[in-house]
Amino acid sequence: MATSSKAKKKTVRLASGRKRARQDVKLNAANTSLRSRFRTVVKNVQKAVLGGDKAKATDTFKTAQSVIDSVADKGIFHKNKAARLKSRLAAKVKALALAA
Repeated sequence: MATSSKAKKKTVRLASGRKRARQDVKLNAANTSLRSRFRTVVKNVQKAVLGGDKAKATDTFKTAQSVIDSVADKGIFHKNKAARLKSRLAAKVKALALAA
C-alpha cells in the first residue's frame, strides 16, 4: 500500500494531536515490521516442511514459536490466531517427523 494513493489527511491543530500523529507513524512502522517478520517465519517453517527436511523444520519452528508469541503479546494479531497457527505448524512438523 503506497501512502501516496491514500487521501490526504487534514493537519491537526492541537499539540497533543500532532504528537499523536508522530507516534502513529512510528508505531505503524514498527507494527508493519513485526507483521512482516511474522509472515516470513511462518513461510520458512512451511518451506522446510514441504522440503522434507525434518531437522530444519523443527529448528525453524522453535524460532517461529517465540516470534509468533511476541507478535501476539504486542496485540498485532489475536492470541487465538497465534495459537491456531502454532498448532497447525506443530502438526505439520510432527507429521513430517513421524513420516520419516
